[in-house]
Amino acid sequence: MISTGPVAENRRAKFDYEILDTVEAGIVLTGTEVKSLRRGKAQITDSYASPEEGEIWLINAFIPELAEANRLNHFERRKRKLLLNKREVNKLSGAVQKEGNTLVPLRLYFNDRGMAKLLLGLGKGKKQFDKRETQKQRDWNRQKQRLLKDHG
Repeated sequence: MISTGPVAENRRAKFDYEILDTVEAGIVLTGTEVKSLRRGKAQITDSYASPEEGEIWLINAFIPELAEANRLNHFERRKRKLLLNKREVNKLSGAVQKEGNTLVPLRLYFNDRGMAKLLLGLGKGKKQFDKRETQKQRDWNRQKQRLLKDHG
């Protein structure tokens, strides 16, 4: 059976960035990386994507080594190429260079066919007061739900 569902999620990204657009991208992985991802131990919280030489690369994503692989193992934080259409690459790299946006990995998962995919968000960094406003809104919604639940 092929396992589907999220392997790693960047929950902090929606707090730190205003996500303008999302794109699903494939990832070029080695065999040991795929086996390690299936165990669900990857981390993408400190990673980002960067356009370089007409391609988009995932940088600083942590996929742990596989203990059984010995000398055939991969480097844990190597650069990984993202698979996107040429039109999508041009659109994203233009948005990053011209408008000062950032490419933020949101979720790493296996799709229904068992392929590793990365949900990539085009985000604009939030200022401190925007983060406080987001926190206030979240707290107010939580309190409102409690009041509705109590008073029914």
